[in-house]
This record gives sequence, structure tokens and C-alpha cells, in this order.
Amino acid sequence: MTTKTSIASCECCSEVTRRTFLKTTAASLAAAASGVLPAAAGFHTATRSGAKTTSETLVATLYKSLSEEQRRAVAFPFDHPLRSKVDNNWQITDKTVASFYNAEQQAMIREIFLKLHSPEYAERVLQQVEHDGGKAGFGGCAIALFGEPGHGKFEFVLSGRHVTRRCDGDSVAGAAFGGPIFYGHAAKSDNEKADHAGNIYWYQARRANEVFQMLNGKQRSLALLGDGREEHGTETVKLSGKKTGLPGIPLTELSRDQKEHVHKVLADLLAPFRKADADEAMKLIKASGFDNLHMAFYKNDDIGKDGVWDVWQLEGPSMVWYFRGAPHVHTWVNIRKQA
Repeated sequence: MTTKTSIASCECCSEVTRRTFLKTTAASLAAAASGVLPAAAGFHTATRSGAKTTSETLVATLYKSLSEEQRRAVAFPFDHPLRSKVDNNWQITDKTVASFYNAEQQAMIREIFLKLHSPEYAERVLQQVEHDGGKAGFGGCAIALFGEPGHGKFEFVLSGRHVTRRCDGDSVAGAAFGGPIFYGHAAKSDNEKADHAGNIYWYQARRANEVFQMLNGKQRSLALLGDGREEHGTETVKLSGKKTGLPGIPLTELSRDQKEHVHKVLADLLAPFRKADADEAMKLIKASGFDNLHMAFYKNDDIGKDGVWDVWQLEGPSMVWYFRGAPHVHTWVNIRKQA
């Protein structure tokens, strides 16, 4: 995967310095607004009680920093229908991060995004967005703010190529991640080879295919289907509410060790995200019934015809996690409390 890091030591140092500056700026602005005291050495901040800045506190600081012109362009009522939209390559507003916000605001937006992810994956996910964004990189993304942070319900949404992320401070009741999200990656080209070299999300498909390898012949006949679902923006993750009759093999047909491996798949799917969001997602999945999930693999987009299924999904009455790995990775996610 191509990154923006240079081999020359001076440019590498410049990149590290730039990243540190952005983080420090974002944290300092949040500290000024919330009474948080900056740590003596480094970006993380803490109050006297030990609390650290979060994406939510940074969203509030970002909102306060917006000019009237900026608010007219990117701030909407909480119940605006645009808040629930998701797609694989889109801009929620026509104002990009790089063109419409000052340096401090850009730093906050970047840090909000980073803090929505686990420490192990945050930088890798950011690099993926930088890479897939082309020349504009992360700066080509766009944001919108719904409601007013600190004064009732709110949600921050960032969108771009292969990225939709949300930060809502649990304002959207019963919805993991604050609503439907999208992640993807085209590592070395839009048409990846069977090994998906450099793709930061391909490990998830490898884990899912381990489940398929554990299935016996009868189970495989239930699990392996032809074509995956079509991609139509928000409609892609529409929830059925059904406990039976979903595509693929119901988990009631799996043995104990096979179910345990599906749990490992879920852990790998949730690994890139911050713990609070991952925990909430797993809680909602279990609440709707782990055995109500169905797992499907799709053979008609098998890159390299190697029997390693590039397209697969987990679906339940209140969950869709659709991984389309051909010609590169697109992943659609929607998890909600069952109605």
C-alpha cells in the first residue's frame, strides 16, 4: 500500500512532527473549552480526575469553533434525514475538510476520526483513508453536524471514499456506531488480486473463510450461495427484522466449536473500532439472539477462483455486516436494537 511517508529521514521527521502538531492542537482546543489540563509531554490530555479527551468532547469543541458561515453550510437539525445516509463514496456536504476549515478545525476533525478507532488500528485506518482519497487524501472527506453538542442530541458524520463514520455520544438510541457505517480499501489497485496484498481489512475475510473450512458438506450447501446483495447506498443495509429465512446457514446449524469461530469473526470485525462502540455493537448483537444470525458466502465473485470466498456476510433480524471483497473491499454495517 502506498503511504505518504518518505524514505528520506528529514521528510519522515516532518511527517511525525506534523502529526504530533495536529494532535496537540486538537487536544489543546478541547482542553480550553472543557477545563481539561494538557499533559506535560504528549498529545493525550487529562482532567484532575484522570479523564481523557474523547471524540465527543472534540465534536463539542469543533461545533463551538464554527463560524456562522460554516454552521449554515454543515450544521443541521438532529432529525434531518441526511443524518442516516450511508454510501461507499460520497460527501455528506459539499465542503471538504481541507477547503472549508482552518488548521485547528482540521486537526480536531482528524483527531475525532482517530479516536473512533482502537489504538491498534487508528493510524492504519487513517492511512487507508489518506490512500483511498487520492490526491486530496483525508482532506477530501466532508463532515456534517446534527443537533448541538452539549445541548441535547447530536451526531457528527464524516464521509468520503471508502469511509462513513459517526460520533453521537449515544444520542441515537439502540444503534451501534450511531447508525450505519461503511469501510473499505483498494490497496494496490481497484482490481485486487486473490491475496488482496496490502488490504488492511482482508484479515476479516480470512477469518470468515476459516469458518467455511470447518463446515461439512451439508452445511456448505446451506452457506454457499451465488450472488451477494446489490449495493444501493443506505438501502444496502436495510434490516429485515426476520429471524428465519435469511441468506446462508443459520447458526443453529453450527456445532459449538463452529459457533466459537463465528465469535472470533465478530471480534475481528469489531477490532478496528474503539472499545465503547465495539462493546455496544456486541451487546446489541447478543440481545437480538446470536443463534438468529445467518452466515453466507458467495461464489460468483471469487477472485482467482481459489475457493477463498471474497464476498460474505453475517445477517440477523437487527444486523447486517456485508463484506464485498471483489474487486476490492467494500463493507456495509448496520446494527440496531431489535424493534
